[in-house]
Amino acid sequence: MNKLWRLLRYDWPLHFVLLFTNWLPDNVIFLRLRGMCASPFLGSCGKNLRLGRNITFYNPSSMHFGNHIYIAYGCWFLAGGEITVEDEVMFGPYVVTSAGNHMRLAGSFRYGEPERLNISIGLGTWIGAHTTIMGGVSIDNGSLVASGATVIRGEYPENVFLAGVPAVIKKVIEDEAC
Repeated sequence: MNKLWRLLRYDWPLHFVLLFTNWLPDNVIFLRLRGMCASPFLGSCGKNLRLGRNITFYNPSSMHFGNHIYIAYGCWFLAGGEITVEDEVMFGPYVVTSAGNHMRLAGSFRYGEPERLNISIGLGTWIGAHTTIMGGVSIDNGSLVASGATVIRGEYPENVFLAGVPAVIKKVIEDEAC
């Protein structure tokens, strides 16, 4: 019964919202409209969520977004565990955020029990295009993840530049002088 409630309350309405709005172009007005229509079907969501087209959400009741979030075209959010995104985070196109993992059973990954791991992304972080963020990751405030990086389990401090496969800290980011 609990799974049926989740499907009726969160999953199916969100899929219909995205289906009916995907034909609209990705400009400021329709990014905001898509975000406003989708936000009631997420676990929690602040104001000014902007969603590009062709975004996929799996288990949206376990996703928590802050204020002023931008998610570009083609991103995937798979919430086996909880996904928490703080304020002012930007996701480039085709980012995959997977808060879970398949475990092996009898030499096969197909029927192994899922491992549910949380993901936390801090305030003001920018996730570059074609990035993969795996479960068990915590990225602190003000960080930048380079395009094409794969961020695996671990805690990453604030204001760092992450790049590579697997992602490593390349440098500490300093604020520009005003």
